Amino acid sequence: MAARADPSKPNRAADRPQPTDLSGTELLELFGDEYTRAVFEAVAEKPRSGREVADAADVSRATAYRRLNDLRDVGLVRSELSLSRDGHHRERFEVTDTAMSVSVGGDGIQAAVRSRPE
Repeated sequence: MAARADPSKPNRAADRPQPTDLSGTELLELFGDEYTRAVFEAVAEKPRSGREVADAADVSRATAYRRLNDLRDVGLVRSELSLSRDGHHRERFEVTDTAMSVSVGGDGIQAAVRSRPE
């Protein structure tokens, strides 16, 4: 049975984290970290709990959660809280519907992170 962190709020697209305006340098720095890439790839493969992300990315749970928080802060990952049958709360992470691009040219490094239309 799934439950949102605040059931009084509707689950609308406007309530979801939106990708922030990242500079090319910021995007490259974010994904220049091998652990961030591994965590993002694990979540991109399928939605996972933090523990599952840590196992799939072969990183510690602390590292997985730090990188998940970084990715969530810039709108590339979102999470949903659910209630399991045994009464425990679980947070499941998934990638947002986002397109990323980086180009290098005379104007330097340009990055674009934007939501895909639903």
